[in-house]
Amino acid sequence: MIEIHSHILPGIDDGAQSKDESLEMAIHAVEQGITDIIATPHHGDGTFETPPNIVRRNVEALNEWYSRHSLPIKVHAGQEIRIHADLLDEWEKQQLLTLAGSRYILIELPPSHVPSYLNDMIHELRVRGLVPVIAHPERNKEAIASPSLMSSWIEQGALCQLTSHSLTGYFGRKIQKLSLQLCKSSMIHFVSSDAHHNQQRNFALEAAFRIIERSIGKDVVGRYIEYGARLLQNEEIVIDSPGKVRRKLFW
Repeated sequence: MIEIHSHILPGIDDGAQSKDESLEMAIHAVEQGITDIIATPHHGDGTFETPPNIVRRNVEALNEWYSRHSLPIKVHAGQEIRIHADLLDEWEKQQLLTLAGSRYILIELPPSHVPSYLNDMIHELRVRGLVPVIAHPERNKEAIASPSLMSSWIEQGALCQLTSHSLTGYFGRKIQKLSLQLCKSSMIHFVSSDAHHNQQRNFALEAAFRIIERSIGKDVVGRYIEYGARLLQNEEIVIDSPGKVRRKLFW
């Protein structure tokens, strides 16, 4: 399995705070069957700035650390980029990282709202040959109230990544119900952990995929695993058209 969203780099954001903590997280990931982890520290969220050279240097050091402990796992560089008006300028100045050097770029929305320029931003990123991956939209207040918003993002060319803990109930029953319905409606293309620590926010891919298999079907799990592998190899991902989510299920 491929983990495309994690905060495993030590001491760089609010994720792992030491190499030993990163090692514990990686051991847990290996036990779940994860072979590759894309490190996506927060960038541009008003608290953390993680320039590409810093991320790459930390990824290289972490891979050496894991190799020293004979862990069969590889870390790749990325960022979780908070959307902002100057994002395209940052891209032109080579201040942003895609996921593992691919065409796919992880974009985070503010938790309280959807910026009015999001669709335009998706279009501009697509013009530049990039594929925006919207991180955990099921945790965005406006998207929760109007899940159909996600259809417009997907139609513009974006993909959506669900947090595994949303499926396990960590964020509450309402988010869990919404997450399953989004998966059923083909509005989700990746399931990732957004892992921060082993104690609370660890790699819960195995548990999330069990829930999806039991509730929707094994083929959907296979699709998510395939899309993760395609992203890592920078291959094209062909998706199904999104369906409708019945709002009355959640409120």
